[in-house]
Amino acid sequence: MKTVFVTVGTTSFDELIESITSPETVQALTARGYERLVLQVGRGSLVPAADSSPHVTLEAYRFKDSIAEDIEQADLVISHAGAGSCLESLGAGKSLLVVVNDKLMNNHQLEMARQLHMDSHLLYCTCSTLTETLRTMDLSVLQPFLPGQPKNFAHFLDKALGVQ
Repeated sequence: MKTVFVTVGTTSFDELIESITSPETVQALTARGYERLVLQVGRGSLVPAADSSPHVTLEAYRFKDSIAEDIEQADLVISHAGAGSCLESLGAGKSLLVVVNDKLMNNHQLEMARQLHMDSHLLYCTCSTLTETLRTMDLSVLQPFLPGQPKNFAHFLDKALGVQ
């Protein structure tokens, strides 16, 4: 069963959960063959019921000790722009769509997502462009992000945050 895993990390990002479970977005996912939607909702106030999206199998939870198994089972990961979630997904070799929370002030997450996108490691959007991004995305353009190279990652962070 083709699966999408959505994670908001330890934060609250109800707008992402609302967007991903909207009828238009679910339709975009099913048009691409996705049948299962697993949501890690963090501290958010929104925990969708399993029967709230009739066209996909939906599972939602707040936290687990590790999301590694959910990432491993996913065909696509949709994540907030937290460094930990991004690196874990990319390190597992998964196609990654980052949804930047444009409501955050001084948003370093946007710089990181933008740089990883420019390096062809992920796609990114905002909640308002999520459905259209899912309809038009081409995951074949994504390049692997090679894990286990701390020096390269430190260089990447310097570049992304404008320190270099």
